Amino acid sequence: MARRAASGPVQTPSKGKPISAPAFRRYTNLAAAIHLLQTRQITLLNPATWDDSNDAYFLSECKRILRAKTVLALCFAEADETYHHWRVFSNGSDGVCIEFNKQALTSAFQLCSKIQQGKVEYHLIKTLRKKHLSVGRLPFLKRHPYKDECEYRVVYVDDRQSIEFKDVPIELAWIKRITLSPWMSKSLKDSVA
Repeated sequence: MARRAASGPVQTPSKGKPISAPAFRRYTNLAAAIHLLQTRQITLLNPATWDDSNDAYFLSECKRILRAKTVLALCFAEADETYHHWRVFSNGSDGVCIEFNKQALTSAFQLCSKIQQGKVEYHLIKTLRKKHLSVGRLPFLKRHPYKDECEYRVVYVDDRQSIEFKDVPIELAWIKRITLSPWMSKSLKDSVA
């Protein structure tokens, strides 16, 4: 992998600089980052594989209620980098944070009529029990304790075709910066960067 990815450098968290323009942070692994850079596509996957069983459950309920053949999703953080983001969403030495231009990426998702996108809303469970929620809001709800994630979610719903993933074309210029895991060995960072 080159030292520079698109318009921004590959960095470690300690060398990171604050971002002034609106950005999305995608915490993922090195394999997904390489795939994105080589194919110039970002991939929505089946949420059933997610570590967070609550999120996976709500998306599977959405799929069941809508009688959809496919529900795929992709998540971004709009918050500043935290230990939580690294540990939960890109745990381990092959973790990567890819920072994107928010406006460019949301425009690309708008080109697909089967994609819905939006900020995740955080609620107390007791508050949710009192609300009448539409099925369309289910993918964008989360429990209040997770509000610091400031998550933005992209959801693909297809009621006719069953697919395992959905690739969305992107421009590498939309990448602001790629940050390697703080747990990656320095000897490996030098080879990867």
